[in-house]
Amino acid sequence: MTTTPFELLVPDDRTPARREALAQRRLPETLSSLRAAAPHFQPDPELVDAVNVALAVGAPLLLTGEPGTGKTQVAYYLAWYFAIEEHVFPLFVRSTTTAEDLLYRFDAVAYLHAANAPQQGDEPLERASFVERGPLWKAYDHQEPSVVLIDEIDKAPRDFPNDLLNVLAQHQFHVPESGLTVGRQGPPPIVLITSNSERRLPEPFLRRCIFHHIRFSPELVRRAVDARFGDFPNLPEVVREAAIERFFELRSRDIRKPPATAELLVWLTVLSARGVVSEGELRDCRLVDLPALSALIKDRDDLQVLR
Repeated sequence: MTTTPFELLVPDDRTPARREALAQRRLPETLSSLRAAAPHFQPDPELVDAVNVALAVGAPLLLTGEPGTGKTQVAYYLAWYFAIEEHVFPLFVRSTTTAEDLLYRFDAVAYLHAANAPQQGDEPLERASFVERGPLWKAYDHQEPSVVLIDEIDKAPRDFPNDLLNVLAQHQFHVPESGLTVGRQGPPPIVLITSNSERRLPEPFLRRCIFHHIRFSPELVRRAVDARFGDFPNLPEVVREAAIERFFELRSRDIRKPPATAELLVWLTVLSARGVVSEGELRDCRLVDLPALSALIKDRDDLQVLR
């Protein structure tokens, strides 16, 4: 039986061929890799200016904007543009992240394990052996330019942003567990910080950063879609245009989590993989009946609003 690559699950056709098809599936690189998507990123003039200002004065660049507008992608775009793709050092912030996590991590659990294990010989246990370099340490060890990404800083504890500035301003730090003083060996890294604006950041922190807000706009969406044109080979222009119009119609509804650019790109990729979507099918159906709506709507209450 002939099927499109999209139709991997067909409940009435459980055959060995399905397993083989699953094993051979290939995911779109630009959706699964920030590095692969970097060449397709299209910065607007305001973002370009903010980047140049931050580079000129050596200050961190703080990017805000709703999720899915490409804030994290900027770090990988800059690495691609300056041909330093191997020198991106990210810190993905969590609610327990501290400023020290940017520098190094001492694995206390592994150290205690080793300390309580039977010892071989008389060699003392070296605490330095349980120190893991953090993103800034890795960047400082490089003789070439690099990018340090601090992603979603608004998730961190309240003191984290101000503690972070002290770390970045000193250009060196001490590691008590090893007795090392780590300093910058090459040019200053590009430091890029993102925030989803879920809470207000401290004023002292904001004063020390170069700020840019990535505003969601039709122009942003169309630049992103045009740059990824090759990811939608089975979507004629009229179908693609109809999909974009329905996407904006979804965003205009009173829903808690409106889809952003990232969701639109995933949706267009899915529609292209299906290969059977017509302009009329997209324009004439209710929003709740849009094909592959699960790529756009991620909240149960939002589904109820559309119904």
